[in-house]
Amino acid sequence: MALSLPLNGLKEEDREPLIELFVKAGSDGESIGNCPFSQRLFMILWLKGVVFSVTTVDLKRKPADLQNLAPGTHPPFITFNSEVKTDVNKIEEFLEEVLCPPKYLKLSPKHSESNTAGMDIFAKFSAYIKNSRPEANEMLERGLLKTLHKLDQYLNSPLPDEIEENNMENIKFSTRKFLDGNEMTLADCNLLPKLHIVKVVAKKYRNFDIPEGMTGIWRYLTNVYGRDEFTNTCPSDKEVEIAYSDVAKRLTK
Repeated sequence: MALSLPLNGLKEEDREPLIELFVKAGSDGESIGNCPFSQRLFMILWLKGVVFSVTTVDLKRKPADLQNLAPGTHPPFITFNSEVKTDVNKIEEFLEEVLCPPKYLKLSPKHSESNTAGMDIFAKFSAYIKNSRPEANEMLERGLLKTLHKLDQYLNSPLPDEIEENNMENIKFSTRKFLDGNEMTLADCNLLPKLHIVKVVAKKYRNFDIPEGMTGIWRYLTNVYGRDEFTNTCPSDKEVEIAYSDVAKRLTK
């Protein structure tokens, strides 16, 4: 029978895993760059409450040791006890499985709809911001607004447990902070970095603002901008704008 012997005074299962997250560097080669997938993993690890280190990778001058570590791979990726993991979706699943209660928080949403809320916003935004034809701008903007409206409706619609907690069948508007309730989940880690990019880039290159009337979205953004898990993992607005300087197309006749 194999025995789990204490290592440095701790049983193996009680030792903190050695985790390093590699994310895209900004324009200065050192700060956090614009990459919603990098921020997604950064937020997950932060929310889990696990100890980890972060390395920014300058894609213009990728160090040789990193090429040896994960050849042909761009960040984000992680090393977990020296094992390299590169697929973002699989990394998310892996972290949720191994960094589990009671030691670490469970981050999976309770409601499956939270996983898909806002999932088409980034595609509509990309079509809108990459378009250079003035005659197509209005149609593409309407498409983006439609998807934002759907997200706003979801955020303002009470979840079943909100109705139960208030013991009111006729509760009309949700007051929750995030997609799935008052705590952040994997769904937020996926959507929020993209929604922030939409907000920053559409304003900069199309003078487009998310309408004030979309109170659900603005409540959502206000709440997350007050959380270290988001603000400390997010690139600066300037980095986001720089990343889209060649992507956003001017509207030219």
